[in-house]
Amino acid sequence: MKPAPTIPWGWLALLVAVVATYFFGLDSPYAPTNGDEMVYVHIARLTALSDHWLPLVSDLANMRNTKPPLLFWQAMVAGDWGQNWSLLALRLPSVTYTLLTAGLIALLTHRISGHARTAYLACVLYLLYFSTFRYGRVYLTSAPETFWFSLPLFWLLWLHLRQPDSPSNRPIGLSLAAYTLAGFAMGIGVAYKSFALVAPAAATLWCATAWRSPMPTWRDALRATAGTAVAAVIALSIFALWLVLDPDPAAVWTEFVIGENASKMSGEHGYWHAALFGDYPIWSQLLAYPENAGLLVFVVLGWAWVEGRSALRRSMTDRLSATSRILWIWLAVWLLVFSLPSQRSARYVIPAMPALAILMALAWEKIARPWFWVTLLINTPALLIMARVGWVMGDLQIASAQEIAMLLVAACAGIAGVIAGFSIKNWAPNATLIACLAVYATFGLLIAPLSTPEAGYAKRIQQQLQNKRVAVPNGFTGQYERFHFLLSQSELVPYDAEGRNTGALRPELPPVERLGYLLEQFDAVVWLQDHISQEQPSCIPQCTVLGSRWHVKSRHKSGEITLSNLWYPQEWLFRREWLVASTQQNATLP
Repeated sequence: MKPAPTIPWGWLALLVAVVATYFFGLDSPYAPTNGDEMVYVHIARLTALSDHWLPLVSDLANMRNTKPPLLFWQAMVAGDWGQNWSLLALRLPSVTYTLLTAGLIALLTHRISGHARTAYLACVLYLLYFSTFRYGRVYLTSAPETFWFSLPLFWLLWLHLRQPDSPSNRPIGLSLAAYTLAGFAMGIGVAYKSFALVAPAAATLWCATAWRSPMPTWRDALRATAGTAVAAVIALSIFALWLVLDPDPAAVWTEFVIGENASKMSGEHGYWHAALFGDYPIWSQLLAYPENAGLLVFVVLGWAWVEGRSALRRSMTDRLSATSRILWIWLAVWLLVFSLPSQRSARYVIPAMPALAILMALAWEKIARPWFWVTLLINTPALLIMARVGWVMGDLQIASAQEIAMLLVAACAGIAGVIAGFSIKNWAPNATLIACLAVYATFGLLIAPLSTPEAGYAKRIQQQLQNKRVAVPNGFTGQYERFHFLLSQSELVPYDAEGRNTGALRPELPPVERLGYLLEQFDAVVWLQDHISQEQPSCIPQCTVLGSRWHVKSRHKSGEITLSNLWYPQEWLFRREWLVASTQQNATLP
């Protein structure tokens, strides 16, 4: 009788810890995210308030049809049409998508390698990539698009794994039904992001099916072409439903098809000048996968070094397996396609990160130890700086002693992992994963005190400002939307702040005069501390402070953070935020 496989409990525990980190602090406004999230939240909230699925609604200039409606419909349903409007509710679908993708990665890796440890490793790697942690937890398009675009390739991999490669047993292709289902999966993916993603998704599917054997035939190519064409037509038809269903299809065409997509293929100085010397040069896209790995960047480079040397030594008869070909095609095609637009970003290849996780897990033991040691050295200052910030938060009474103790325990656990990676033989790879997880966990504990209801404005103040006009700072497009989670019953009006200057509400005025101007125009004003030494708003005693909270500065100008003040985050990271009303206006508030 064949013995039952043993469960690698250590790896399972690591995976559980990583998954727990994904849920911890999910409702925090300071969770790693992208500026687009609040824009999407804004559009979804106003569309929900309209009681209509379409058209999309937005108060932001040129920011209405910025993404297909499925992204916003997801938020409207998750937030119960505004009745349960919280960051936790809006972000949970993204985490669900990410964990489903991670589960499929583990399943396929286990089938390829035959080892549960390798399967857990692939899953952990994918979840520890910074692109996954930053874009796969919050309300953005990356999690759903990665899941839906991955499904056809996961299925193709599964079919190949069911039939071993051999010269007499050619890998099977996809049936018409499979291509049809692939088209529906791609269609849902483009309905989240853009019709333009049909290009890399279809190209990857075509290459993976046409090159399913080392020596493809014309019959393979024609069959793959026909099947992929069917899938692409279905996907584009699903996207085209937006134009059919929207009451204003002309606006969809102008704002989304032309403004959000076609414009990215042109440049002010010409395509080739932009491609070679512009802000998004082609060569920078070659580092997209290491960039997406974040803290694991050097481990990815070490893996690429191993695979590159292996490719040079591989003879013509020593061919890649069908599954390896599919995974490499997946990486290569997405990278190639998104090297073509004039605007390039590592974010665009996020849907190919599952392939990277699987390939890295399969070659994990071959990566040389120095790559892990460099990664451990990178994690160390990150842990020390966050521990220092946490200590300062205690001094400023932002966090309690218990919260600081938990943060320091997490940071020390990461540093202990770093020490173990250097001192215990063959433990550097494991220690690297632990240290990376410790960085994420420490950051989650760092922002936790700033994310509690007590860190916001009291219920009494929120009720006081119900249906009142409140001016709130806006340092980036749509970022004032975050105040709707703090003052949900007020009418919020953004004013330019933190260096932003679009002319909204007199940004040219000196701070003292501007605060007075805003107090004349609105029932209340959310005002940021002018400088670190300021102890109260400049409008005192002509105004009343209704509440205050801590503001974390995220966009720093050159010279604000230097080596001389890096150890003193109270000088560059934290500011006070005051909610003020004129004394006369405060007397009229309930």
